[in-house]
Amino acid sequence: MVKSMWKQKQIILPNYPRGFHLITDLIENEMLEINDISAGLLHIFIKHTSASLTINEDADPTVRMDFESHFNQMAPENAPYYKHTFEGSDDMPAHLKSSILGSSVSIPITDGKLNLGTWQGIYLCEHRNHGGQRKLLVTIQGE
Repeated sequence: MVKSMWKQKQIILPNYPRGFHLITDLIENEMLEINDISAGLLHIFIKHTSASLTINEDADPTVRMDFESHFNQMAPENAPYYKHTFEGSDDMPAHLKSSILGSSVSIPITDGKLNLGTWQGIYLCEHRNHGGQRKLLVTIQGE
């Protein structure tokens, strides 16, 4: 009989500067239970409204630079129509970017490894100039 396993852990990330940062290795090092799963799912949820998560190209760092440039064009600071300005000029654009990219990602686990594509990695997308420590809630379910 195969036993189902659930594991949930909060991970507090170190401070990251504004931008797009690969955190795949950090997640794998914090969640060693991945190694015990033959088939399952890893779910990562960020507990913030001004940072987000996504999966994308992990080999070429210019991709991360282009993401930052593009999202800054798409959701600029100091747009004259913003009403939510109390927390600084980067706050409302950070909320917009976070909503566009999303607050969670799910990755299949196969034979004790994250089943990501060849060029895929997990990104923390820090949209604030000084976002501080970010909290992730990571859940593993599998057998």
